[in-house]
Amino acid sequence: MDLRLKDKVALVTGGSHGLGKAICLSLAAEGAKVAVNFRRHPEKAGAVVEEIADRFAVEAFAVLGDVSSEADVTEMFRQTESQLGPLDVLLNNAAVCPTCRVKDMTQQQWSHTVRVNLTGTFLTCREMVRRLLQSGRTGRIVNISSQAAFRGSTTGHAPYDASKGGIVSFTVALAREVAAEGIAVNAVAPGMMRTEMTAETLAANERKYLDRIPLRRIGTVEEIADVAAFLASERASYMTGATVDVSGGMLMR
Repeated sequence: MDLRLKDKVALVTGGSHGLGKAICLSLAAEGAKVAVNFRRHPEKAGAVVEEIADRFAVEAFAVLGDVSSEADVTEMFRQTESQLGPLDVLLNNAAVCPTCRVKDMTQQQWSHTVRVNLTGTFLTCREMVRRLLQSGRTGRIVNISSQAAFRGSTTGHAPYDASKGGIVSFTVALAREVAAEGIAVNAVAPGMMRTEMTAETLAANERKYLDRIPLRRIGTVEEIADVAAFLASERASYMTGATVDVSGGMLMR
């Protein structure tokens, strides 16, 4: 299926590795121009840009920015539109996930996680909506949540879980607010997948997670990325305010 993303301009936060990288590649495979946001490791973002150019021959560039900083977000959008043109798609993927039980957690750990994961999503969405409304254009926003938003976790990720739950609620609230202007806002809630973030957990006890998943396997980042790309496209034109579970059946509803 042609997702009709050719020449659309997309910004992917946290796009230099893991799921973010897979999303960048999935969008580029459909012909979209991609801004690969990173906060650290410019070499990784640069490698994603090179891979996009080599494999798909579409425009891409790496853009530095901390999503929890208003100034960084504004500059990230400015650079993206200067380099690639007006944005059509925002995909919020940047996140942190510290491991610590609540009884031992510092306020700084809690606040930093919520600031990056939830406030960062708010800041980028706000900037995207402002620009779309100012130019009278429509667009699509896709936020990455998690199954942890609904199920919690047993390995000490309470602020991550809470922030991802907040993203689900924020997605609904924003979708209602901007639907009449032709701006769609949806979310993806991945289940367990193989990333740098989950590598240590899976190495320690993969069987525990497999037993929870009806499909009896761990997901790939590509499987999640393809769903995100669909939601970023006009093929999902009658969807807004939805959270799509991509969990191997971990959550069925």
